[in-house]
Amino acid sequence: MPGPAYTRLDVDERRRRLIELGTELFTKHSYGELSMAQIAREAGISKALLYHYFPSKRDFFVATLERAAEELRARTEPDPSKPPLEQITGSLDGYLELIEENSASYEKLIESATTVAEVRELIDNVRELTAQRILAGIVPDGQTPPPTVRAAVRAWLWFMDGVCLDWVHERDFSRRELRDMLLGTLMGSIVAAGGHAILNSLADQN
Repeated sequence: MPGPAYTRLDVDERRRRLIELGTELFTKHSYGELSMAQIAREAGISKALLYHYFPSKRDFFVATLERAAEELRARTEPDPSKPPLEQITGSLDGYLELIEENSASYEKLIESATTVAEVRELIDNVRELTAQRILAGIVPDGQTPPPTVRAAVRAWLWFMDGVCLDWVHERDFSRRELRDMLLGTLMGSIVAAGGHAILNSLADQN
């Protein structure tokens, strides 16, 4: 009985290491530049063994994306014990910290969104999850957010990626300045969308 358990542990560990390698390789190379043969060489295994774990390069790439998405969810999970604005600030801090630590990966991810459907889907899912988190935090329980406020929050998330890419390229202002600018533009977007009452309510809760 102990034998299979140890074998499975070895398999899981090898898969985990392959995904870690994939995360590194897809940071250095675009999706189209890498082949399964090259990945296998980098991993020091046969191509047949690599295909045993991942049936295709796309499956391998998706596995690295899922790992990145899980880390993003963990870093940006809001603290429900804090007021809404502090929750948003904390989640934004976690997001920007992750980008700063993995700036090359972030750039490649955004670039790949134009050519790889899985990347577009991942980014769309992250944006929608984030939009729902923000809206759930700023709109009183049981109420539907005004359509203009919902649209403003979704649009702000597109704006945020553009600003983050500029910051990653230029690095001529601090992460704190970036965070404060993003918070300010989010609040401004909500006001422009007619959400004055929402912001006043948030201020009362902080």
